[in-house]
Amino acid sequence: MKRIYFDHSATTPVDREVAELMLEYMTDKFGNPSSVHAFGRETRKAVEEAREKVAALINATPNEIFFTSGGTEGDNLALKGVAFANRKKGNHIITTAIEHHAILHTCEYLEKHGFTVTYLPVDENAMIRMEDLKNAITDQTILISVMFANNEVGTIQPIKEIGQLAKEKGIYFHTDAVQAVGSYPIDVKELNIDLLSMSGHKFYASKGVGALYIRRGVKIEEIQHGGGHERNLRAGTENVPGIVGLGKAAEIAKRDMEKKTAYIKGLRDKVIATILEKIPHVKLNGHPDLRLPGNVNFSFLYIEGESLLLNLDMKGIAASSGSACTSGSLDPSHVLLAMGLVHEVAHGSLRVTLGRGNTEEDINYFLEILPEIVEKLRSMSPLYGSAAECKPSNPCSSCHHH
Repeated sequence: MKRIYFDHSATTPVDREVAELMLEYMTDKFGNPSSVHAFGRETRKAVEEAREKVAALINATPNEIFFTSGGTEGDNLALKGVAFANRKKGNHIITTAIEHHAILHTCEYLEKHGFTVTYLPVDENAMIRMEDLKNAITDQTILISVMFANNEVGTIQPIKEIGQLAKEKGIYFHTDAVQAVGSYPIDVKELNIDLLSMSGHKFYASKGVGALYIRRGVKIEEIQHGGGHERNLRAGTENVPGIVGLGKAAEIAKRDMEKKTAYIKGLRDKVIATILEKIPHVKLNGHPDLRLPGNVNFSFLYIEGESLLLNLDMKGIAASSGSACTSGSLDPSHVLLAMGLVHEVAHGSLRVTLGRGNTEEDINYFLEILPEIVEKLRSMSPLYGSAAECKPSNPCSSCHHH
């Protein structure tokens, strides 16, 4: 049976070049970077070279890159670290209703510790409104955290405008760029980003490693205590194989981004156009243009997303119905609900996220079997019978036609 992977927003395979380099630092070059002998100096040098490569990917300087265990830790360090270090200045944080749970749950934690948080709403394309952001700012606002691109529907936020506004107001700006780094060009200087989280396993490095960019001069305190690793900000012996792999993945991403992005975007556009043409009663979720190159998210009316996933899986296709952390849950996505979708429509969502290993052949196979699966599942749905009478020009409340 075919095995086709369309879930690159959940995780990516480790690049062969990355894996080979990591293996070297697990076996032959295994020293602790804090040791002063030759074994330690060898790995210290490798860690610093990786720092340079990660910095180059986002146009930062190497001393602004701090290695972490991934996106969740980066988000926690950014939010808690800035909040606690700046609480004398103010106690207000602004974020959005569609953030990853690593941000939302961290904000909930901070609310229990004396901070107030504003969760900005989004429009039907999952985009924040700059007017809402301007109105939310108070003299107590110390941090704005808005994700670069949404992990479920792929919408890319107006990051440059947010960065400019934050800079004018003297407020720190953090972005969770876990989904964007490696597949979308990012220049932290040009975009006025003060802090940025990234995660290796979203761009062909391994799980368990990431980085937090912190602009020089940002007031932040550590949330993990121990030795003086990562210039006293992130205690714990460095994950050398992971870090070296992250550096290599960053180098490859920078080198190949333009070519790979254009290729993946071509596949994505073909999927979107064909689904809209071949399958009735569907809704494209996320911004039609300002979206991640590999992201496709549709709601299929009169179908449960879980059934769709299982049927695709039986045909050898791996996709998802929402973010990786919630795909085991039957609750509809908080992102789709925040965009104004009703529960029934949100429940029928399918996320297909493409990567550089996908082929035209994969796409054709998927586009051949998806309409059949949708038709089969709809034929079993009691709601679908009435849909034939519902025309897009004359929507009715029972079928939530968009």
